[in-house]
Amino acid sequence: MIPAARPAAPGAGDLPTGTGHAPCHHGEILQGVFLDADGRRCAGLVTLPMAGPGSTAGFTRRPGTPPEALTVVPADRTKAVQAAALAAAECAERTGQPSCGGELRLTGDVPVGLGMGSSTSDVIAAVRAVADSYGLRLPGETIARLAVRAELACDPLMLDGRPVLFAQREGRVLEVLGPALPPLVVVGCALGGGAPVDTLSLPVRDVDDCDVRAFERLRTLLRRAVATGDVQLLGKVATASARRGRQVLGHPEFDTLSGIARRVGAAGVQIAHSGSVAGVLFDPAVTGLRHRVRSCLHALDAHGIPATRTFTTFTTTKETLDGPAHRGGDRPTGPDTPRRPARLPAL
Repeated sequence: MIPAARPAAPGAGDLPTGTGHAPCHHGEILQGVFLDADGRRCAGLVTLPMAGPGSTAGFTRRPGTPPEALTVVPADRTKAVQAAALAAAECAERTGQPSCGGELRLTGDVPVGLGMGSSTSDVIAAVRAVADSYGLRLPGETIARLAVRAELACDPLMLDGRPVLFAQREGRVLEVLGPALPPLVVVGCALGGGAPVDTLSLPVRDVDDCDVRAFERLRTLLRRAVATGDVQLLGKVATASARRGRQVLGHPEFDTLSGIARRVGAAGVQIAHSGSVAGVLFDPAVTGLRHRVRSCLHALDAHGIPATRTFTTFTTTKETLDGPAHRGGDRPTGPDTPRRPARLPAL
């Protein structure tokens, strides 16, 4: 058991240090219960990658101190400090060095409670920083294993960005769907006014064989969408998954959001299945893309759904879209801290 985290003392001198970074995501394209290679049911998800926001960690190792002597700033990041302790033990074993304590510092701009993987981002950044202080670079599979031990379930942010069906409670890949998602333009927004979602308070929905068959059909369609670069098919999968997720999350604006997507000619919508962030998905090759995106933003505003960020899932050399340029404030540091409506950094 790791003691309560306390603020780290400044000044590291010449002690071994390391840094690590991890991105966030924009909710899920698909989430449900699937069958693994042995026919066993597994909770799984496919996340929508998002460049930009993320968590950065710095770790200063203090050789000679007991392993439980870990400090962290901000002091409430208990999952990250748990991950740092696990990573220190892993790295000490790999290098033949004694495990020791140290100081962990975290910074980042991932909004909390929107379903964007803020805690996983912290955890992965912490693990990478600890490994770096030992001169190591841990493989994704190892980071996933440590992340699940630290927070019970994690997102696949430690992997190489390929679209994967990921068993979030087991930290393993059920299927690599292909080399990359079809290119997308995403108009992000926040449902429920951007209020954070307490995932522990969500009802647990029973899943029967009919549900599993439906999820497996969506998995097959998503695999085909990735293989053929079919944005429209991907949009249908994401919308169907979002509609199922709504049964748990509620999201009274979901029908409005879906209607907006149809009217502006979007491929579909996606949501965070454990938060309030959502996105309207566009094919970047569609005729009149700029006009469609503007119409979408106007419609969101008219219905009181706050737009957050318009972004792409592919690399561009210049900004090609008009979107809100909201810039967020500091990330709240604790579950009981009053939160402002989320505003994501603009592209």
